Amino acid sequence: MLLLECPCCGQRGEETEFHCGGEAHITREGPGADDAAFENYMFERVNPKGVHFERWRHVHGCGKWFHAARDSATLEVFGTYAAATHRPPEELLETIRAKRPGFKWRELA
Repeated sequence: MLLLECPCCGQRGEETEFHCGGEAHITREGPGADDAAFENYMFERVNPKGVHFERWRHVHGCGKWFHAARDSATLEVFGTYAAATHRPPEELLETIRAKRPGFKWRELA
């Protein structure tokens, strides 16, 4: 069971209070995209074993979207942050690096 804290309203709860919206920090293509870009958006995912960044929505709370960093193998949640950011906060990246030596943030397309 994941325990998440909504950075928008500060409430903490089990994952059933939230809804996962897929990978964070990717370009979401719309109807005007060419076939190759839309195919890449729909089917090409990193899906790492280890540190992963996801979009979540606080469904049974404030209703806002946010991002969470977690380990897909151990389910450890490193932290959450506002969805309006283009990259994780440096403090969160430092927390991850302290727990997972060798971790490197890679900019996603």
